[in-house]
Amino acid sequence: MRFKDVFSIIGPVMVGPSSSHTAGAARIGRSARHLYGKQPEKAVIIFYGSFAATYQGHGTDRAIVGGLLDYDTDDSRIPMALDYAKQSGLEVSFEEGRGIVRHPNTAKLILSDRDGGSELTMTGISIGGGNIEIIEINGFNIKMTGIYPTLVIQHYDSPGVLAYVTQALSLEGTNIAHMSVDRKNRSGNAITVVEIDGEIKEGILERIAQMDALISVGIIDLSQETQTEEQK
Repeated sequence: MRFKDVFSIIGPVMVGPSSSHTAGAARIGRSARHLYGKQPEKAVIIFYGSFAATYQGHGTDRAIVGGLLDYDTDDSRIPMALDYAKQSGLEVSFEEGRGIVRHPNTAKLILSDRDGGSELTMTGISIGGGNIEIIEINGFNIKMTGIYPTLVIQHYDSPGVLAYVTQALSLEGTNIAHMSVDRKNRSGNAITVVEIDGEIKEGILERIAQMDALISVGIIDLSQETQTEEQK
């Protein structure tokens, strides 16, 4: 990846001990929380590679659960995140994944309601310095970094969808930083992930909501401030 500034190299302000094993993990968890749209009732977290070998000692389990609770990387509640999750009704389980993965710091999250409804799967990798890449959402292969506010649009693979999305952004004066597209099959379900410069304006969501091929639209914005327990 290209580093945007010195903070991309030295890592964010964080609760340690490791920018890759805690800060990156927290950002993966928080990305999943944002896209799920609310706190899930159940989370299955599957660690691979180095994450699987060290997640308890490096606090990766607490960091990724802290992210699911919408804690930022420097939130002092992260070391007690497992306790806070239990108190808030979030049931968490951890598994050690097997098989070859493209990066040693890989985590797959499966979020759902307690009855299994509203399921979201997301796979992320922590690439160092607190930086992440989300490489899979609901079985689609995508790429996003969490650096920019991001639109995640699930839709039917129909002609004109990308033109519609880019026009909606253009009409609101918003610039595209990066776009990732994948589909299950021709004319089947598809996903478009758009990282943008600046805030995601309400007008953009209103325009996209009118798209005939739309299945759902979600937002991941890690620049949003963490809510305190009193604000929730």
